[in-house]
Amino acid sequence: MSQCLNPDCLFQNPSGYTKFCQKCGNKLLLGDRYGGQKIIGQGGFGRTFLAVDEYKPSKPPCVIKQFYPQFQGTSSIQKAAELFELEAVRLEQLGKHSQIPDLLAYFSQDGRQYLVQEFIDGENLAQTLESKGYFSETQIRNLLNNLLPVFEFIHSRQVIHRDIKPDNIILRQDGQLVLVDFGAAKYATQTALAVTGTRIGTPGYTAPEQANGKPIHASDIYSLGVTCLCLLTEVEPIDLFDDSEFEWVWRQHLKTSVSSELGQILDKMIQPAIKKRYQSATEVLQALGNQSPQPRPQPSPQPSPQTPDSLKSARGVDYTRLRDLLAAGKWKEADRETEGVMLKAAKRENERYFDSDSINNFPCDDLRTIDQLWVKYSQGRFGFSVQKKIWLEVGGKVDWDTEKKLGDRVGWQKGSWTLDFYLLTFNLQAPTGHLPRFWVWSAVGLIGIGPLMFFSRMESCKL
Repeated sequence: MSQCLNPDCLFQNPSGYTKFCQKCGNKLLLGDRYGGQKIIGQGGFGRTFLAVDEYKPSKPPCVIKQFYPQFQGTSSIQKAAELFELEAVRLEQLGKHSQIPDLLAYFSQDGRQYLVQEFIDGENLAQTLESKGYFSETQIRNLLNNLLPVFEFIHSRQVIHRDIKPDNIILRQDGQLVLVDFGAAKYATQTALAVTGTRIGTPGYTAPEQANGKPIHASDIYSLGVTCLCLLTEVEPIDLFDDSEFEWVWRQHLKTSVSSELGQILDKMIQPAIKKRYQSATEVLQALGNQSPQPRPQPSPQPSPQTPDSLKSARGVDYTRLRDLLAAGKWKEADRETEGVMLKAAKRENERYFDSDSINNFPCDDLRTIDQLWVKYSQGRFGFSVQKKIWLEVGGKVDWDTEKKLGDRVGWQKGSWTLDFYLLTFNLQAPTGHLPRFWVWSAVGLIGIGPLMFFSRMESCKL
């Protein structure tokens, strides 16, 4: 079947008709390439069609979104058009993540806007809830561990989704969760955060500050927490909150038991007061990790009495957890922990970013301790001193050309792309110098890869 995209027609043409609609004569191929198959969704902004890419031999499925607002008012339509265009922009910027749909095309045809995106084979969590019933604690933990790294990714790009809910999370056939519908997404620049904006979101899932037009990264955390409550209880958010007492009563609606540890995490995610809520996806992941039993380290990498680890710190930082994670071979968690302890050593844990002074005056004892732990437990494969040696070999400068050469050597580059955190290799088969590789942030955003920005300090510390 070939679906006509003309909103005044929408005729289903018999198989074999791929050029013009039998009923209205409208061109059936969008951009002479994408052929609609059937309508799979519609709302206030327009319709969504399942389609195929006729240019490719395998004719893979894709999704066409058509902007065709059903409401009246010039200002409302103009705002909706802006949001539709912004969704295309967001997908272009974020779609390189495997858990965000890739943007395939964006253009106008017959006076209407269209975007074409990757088809995600699976059902959204609202459909899963309806077909299979409430989620267990294990499923909720898996959901959080699967989806929070995606939040880290979009928030690191200064994007707030603003419409997290079961309908916008798809469980793909491979078991991965995919975040969709970036039509409400907003840039979280310092200027934007200071200005009251358009009130966007789904009632019940929306954080109080977002409902007042001032969303922040923690607003998405709130919405994800509410999503978890709905999945646990099969109850809508409005019935999980007691307005008279101004408190959540989700435990009264539970279908299965939830541990106090997970309950406390969810309670903090849905705190109406921003300061009492988790501020980032990383904080939630750390809380989940801290609540989970830590595997016992294997005997072979355990420090022996003859060669104890030096956990020396000039700022009183406790490196025990970093040591234990490295000893257990938990490289991904150790990379996150490295960023955390370095912020503490720089006395920047409140700011959550480094500035030039904190880098230039970073305590040498702490830099040496962190490096020695990485080198020891990776058997010489990972660590700042390993990376610095390679950096000197490729030019020893802090510039784009040297960064690319270093990235090629240690596996941080793939062609012209710098790999994001979730694409790194967290095992000993990774290239020499691959880890650690946290990001360094400034007050205005990303300024570079952590180790690269600290190389000059390593020189002065004689690492």
